[in-house]
Amino acid sequence: MNVTQQETPNVKPFREGLHYGWANLAVAALAMVGTLPGRTQGLGLVTEPLLADLGLDRIAYATINLWATLIGSLFCLPCGRLTDRFGSRSVLTTVLIALSVTVLAMSRATGVAALAVAITLTRGFGQSALSVVSLALVGKWFGRRLNYSMGVYSLLVGVGFILAFPGVGNVVLRFGWRAAWSGIGWTLLLVLAPIAWLVVRDGPEKRGLQFDGEDSSDPRGIRDLSLIEALRSQAFWIFALSSSVFGLVYSGISLFNQSILEQRGFDASVYYAVLSMSTVLGLAANFGGGWLAQRWPIQRLMGLGMAVLGCALCMLPLVKTYTHVLLYAAAMGISGGVVTVVFFSVWGQIYGRSHLGKIQGAAQMMTVFASATGPLLLAETLARTGSYDFIFYSLAAAVAVLSVSCWSARLPSRRKDFHKGLLR
Repeated sequence: MNVTQQETPNVKPFREGLHYGWANLAVAALAMVGTLPGRTQGLGLVTEPLLADLGLDRIAYATINLWATLIGSLFCLPCGRLTDRFGSRSVLTTVLIALSVTVLAMSRATGVAALAVAITLTRGFGQSALSVVSLALVGKWFGRRLNYSMGVYSLLVGVGFILAFPGVGNVVLRFGWRAAWSGIGWTLLLVLAPIAWLVVRDGPEKRGLQFDGEDSSDPRGIRDLSLIEALRSQAFWIFALSSSVFGLVYSGISLFNQSILEQRGFDASVYYAVLSMSTVLGLAANFGGGWLAQRWPIQRLMGLGMAVLGCALCMLPLVKTYTHVLLYAAAMGISGGVVTVVFFSVWGQIYGRSHLGKIQGAAQMMTVFASATGPLLLAETLARTGSYDFIFYSLAAAVAVLSVSCWSARLPSRRKDFHKGLLR
């Protein structure tokens, strides 16, 4: 059934000349920034004062965080299914409210059990569920311009986090972690949730607009693929595994970057320079990757991003000078920007909109799980060998295989006549 025939055709666009999808994209970017309390970097802002306040040791906290991340990853699949069934508007608003209540409850936690439950739910509603519905929202509004729009989305999210991290950090230093977490909770509840309900619409049809898909002039027609069909395709596993390995590398290096550089003979000031440079270049690569994806096959773009990541991993054990450090930081920033844009846009581009939430949720669950294991792999390697070098070279080999696999990956056909022919 054609969904455009069911909607009201005389609803006007958001503003003449401006596609309403951009308003949805802006809210989706805000929502992604709202995942901050459920992310490792966000929790890192309150780790030290939280441990001191509750008298918790680091091993116990790390264990809580590991299990919270793994359990929280399970929120991805049901959130994706609910998004496809009930629409982005309702699910996004509900998840924002649930996350806000969880963050407010965590700001009042006084025991280890309450803290463990709160961190698990912030991981589940924040890092997992809110990320899935945010990404799916953009994918359900853009088709032909999906890669470009995801580049803009990535840029907005990056800028949002750059502004949010120091802002929250200053509040933690001045007023304590509980006040900072309480402020985040109330912002999610009283600002972001109402904006999501008032602005977000489930798709262009809700605004009387035609979806800008590439299939509008194709007489054969294009069908959307289901989650099962996606899981049966080679492309899903190549892109999902590539994104997951990138997440594993990024989370591990991000957590231990200062320690890694200290092993190479550099002090903390170099660590902050690397962080700043990779962030700036990552933002540029977000936009550049979105632009390049308009002109290049998505497989080759992902292959390029993974190749640059492999170079960075091979380079890191060989770093000896400040110039080497900057080259490593540049490679990490560029690869991160490219891989992020591809991960954001590839699912809607390959599989369509109808089941995008479920497909995005399955891929997101894999990346969250991998991100949780990254720091553990690096820590175990250091404990057993006294160096990070072995894990870096091992991961570089895996990344090289995935880079080649991405470059040559075959995308599934969505032509209706192709699938009818298979059924005859």
